[in-house]
Amino acid sequence: MADPFYSSCADVLSVCQANRQDLDALLDPKTGFASRLRDLCDEQLKAIVASDLGYIPQEKIDALRMESNTWALLQCIMPHRKQQFPIWPSPQQLLQENPYSPTSTLAQAIMHSSRLFYELVIVREWLHDTAPPPPVPDAATGYWKFTKYQLMQALRTGNRMQSDGLVREMDPDAPNRDDTRGLAADDANYDKTVAQALYACVRAGKLDEAIDLTKKAQQPWRAATIRGSTLLQWRGISSEPRDDDDVTTFDDGSWTGNKRRKLWKSACIHGALNSSLPNPERALFASLAPSSQTSAVLKSACRTWEDFLWAQVSTMCEEKQSAEMLRLDGGFWEGGMAAVEKGVVMPSREEAEQEELEWEQEVESTLKSLSTVQAPEGAPADNPFHISQLSIILGSTDELLEGFASGVQGGSFDTSSPEFPTLTRFFAHLCLFLQLIDVPVPPLATQVILEAYLQVLEAAGQRELIAMYASALGDNAVDRYAMFLTSLELTASISERKEALVRARDHGLDMQRVATATAERTIEKVMKLLPPLKGPLPQVQSKPCQLSNPELLFIRSIEWTTIMPETYDNALEQANLIIRYFLGMGNIWVGKGVPDRLPAELASIDKPEDIATEYMHYRQFMHVWDIFERIAEVIDAEVADEWTKDAKVTWLNEYEALVDEVFEKSVKLLTTEWLVSDVSRVDGDRRRRELIRVRQILIPELVIKLHNILYDSRARLPKNLTRTFHLANIVADSRHKLYEDFVGGNGLRLREYLGNVRQAILGGLEGGGSDPFRILGTAN
Repeated sequence: MADPFYSSCADVLSVCQANRQDLDALLDPKTGFASRLRDLCDEQLKAIVASDLGYIPQEKIDALRMESNTWALLQCIMPHRKQQFPIWPSPQQLLQENPYSPTSTLAQAIMHSSRLFYELVIVREWLHDTAPPPPVPDAATGYWKFTKYQLMQALRTGNRMQSDGLVREMDPDAPNRDDTRGLAADDANYDKTVAQALYACVRAGKLDEAIDLTKKAQQPWRAATIRGSTLLQWRGISSEPRDDDDVTTFDDGSWTGNKRRKLWKSACIHGALNSSLPNPERALFASLAPSSQTSAVLKSACRTWEDFLWAQVSTMCEEKQSAEMLRLDGGFWEGGMAAVEKGVVMPSREEAEQEELEWEQEVESTLKSLSTVQAPEGAPADNPFHISQLSIILGSTDELLEGFASGVQGGSFDTSSPEFPTLTRFFAHLCLFLQLIDVPVPPLATQVILEAYLQVLEAAGQRELIAMYASALGDNAVDRYAMFLTSLELTASISERKEALVRARDHGLDMQRVATATAERTIEKVMKLLPPLKGPLPQVQSKPCQLSNPELLFIRSIEWTTIMPETYDNALEQANLIIRYFLGMGNIWVGKGVPDRLPAELASIDKPEDIATEYMHYRQFMHVWDIFERIAEVIDAEVADEWTKDAKVTWLNEYEALVDEVFEKSVKLLTTEWLVSDVSRVDGDRRRRELIRVRQILIPELVIKLHNILYDSRARLPKNLTRTFHLANIVADSRHKLYEDFVGGNGLRLREYLGNVRQAILGGLEGGGSDPFRILGTAN
């Protein structure tokens, strides 16, 4: 069964190509190219899960999921790169205008002052959105209830041994004050589970869910730790720009966030570096306030490549923000009145640009190091989708496409693997997407990738989609689509071939060029399989015979150029080639059937003259041959003993008329330079040699067959014996040079014909007398 996912992707491409002049539509977060393909991947994944198709390889499912994530990344980051970057005041300008600007306002200005920083924030949000859903521990029914129960039981029974190793106090810091005492095993395990779930919430950017989880876990103090990560926001005293769609108001003058975030961050760093804390606790602190100091702790909690990317991006974002805030002395909310009194210094443009360049180089180097990171779980760093995501973030899509194309050409990918079609489909649509939004792509790599996807479509039986994707190959589109149509061979009916050409036109390809190229490619392909027109002249085959597949494909190749009148000129030339081949192989039956497959209009074409004349000569010969076959049928139908006198007269009249007609038209053919028009050019071309071969086969065959018809009819039609000698004179006439056509085949046909002439001379003595040439005086 055909996979509908291919056609769904093609539908997206078709819709977006129709809107290629509307950049906003192509980048729309809901209906744009990337978002549509992301949705298709998600729908496919849901369908697989819902149907529980166990036979689908896990590799293909994982590839589909990573493809969805990659399209989501493109949807997030490309609008920022292609659309105008928002103009915001610098943080220094904000502080000059309002020295009490909240830290969230300054952070927004810092982010908008650097295009790269803005992109890293976008990437971090994408990593949040694509993170796996956090686990949800069971709600606690009490605060450290197992520890509390054991302590209370020890007090009631006076058995201090029951409380050995347990904390003496029940405050949250109790387990950290004494290494020799801790919680009951169940409570310790639950705390570990909660810390891991909170870390997963932070990893997914779900801080509100993390706060709700702390309440269900009966540990509300953890909510304060998590809330400390939010920056101070106070719209009542802020002069930051606001988006048009931002309807949030704080008319009551209230504020949110952490006024002492710098102090909170310092505490988190100390917590992350505190080796006496459980590892899940340390990872949670490190995730809330990522920094270069705690990066080792944060990376120790990473399981997948995406986790490492998130940890690195989060650290770079936090470090960049902290560094810029430090340059501003933190403003009033972190630097106090001393920062206000000191004021701000506006950096020079050269200084700012140099610092930004150095930071960009540092970011690039750091991100590139992720290409070799060893993740304990999930797909490795060298997975094509991970390479793609990293390249997209780095803005190096040229290298990405060239690398994949090189891998395809070099055989680096297993084309039989389940994920190869997914990979090829992704890269093909990535090329097309970038072209649609005017991002330059390497032309040679794009061609290789689209070629590979066309092969995937062919293998998947998606014939109707080939034209659409082939049209994206530019100058090579016609040849590539013709190559596909050639591969159809005998599987496509004439109506399907016509539909294929119409699809070519619908996708901007030249139908005439496609039809002509397909016919030519098919002929080239077949001629490599068929025996060449060389060697000894064959015996003539005029009876029906079984055709091989190459022979049948050779004949049907002309269907491509007979679908539309605009290619009839090409069809005429190809028809000559096909007829010439089969006649050159001595197969009159096949050659004679070719014109029956052609439109009648081909006979009226008169340009180019040599091609039209050749086709006319073939039709002339075939008409003569048809008369020969009709004569044979009339002879076979004779039943002299049972016929009435009138029937015999009727039969004889028909027989005589046919013999007269075949004599007249054969003589006309033999005396009008049949297939000789181009033979006079001694240029050694293949066509000239083939025409000579055809004459050497058919002229002797026609002469001998006509001679035999005339000789065999001599008893009923005495004039025909005389005609045999007229025919001999025509063969010997130096004006027509028919005798030259008898020299092929070691002169066997000439000896055969001379023997027949001798027999005719002897036949002249059948009526009596001794003059064998008396018959020449008989009236014609």
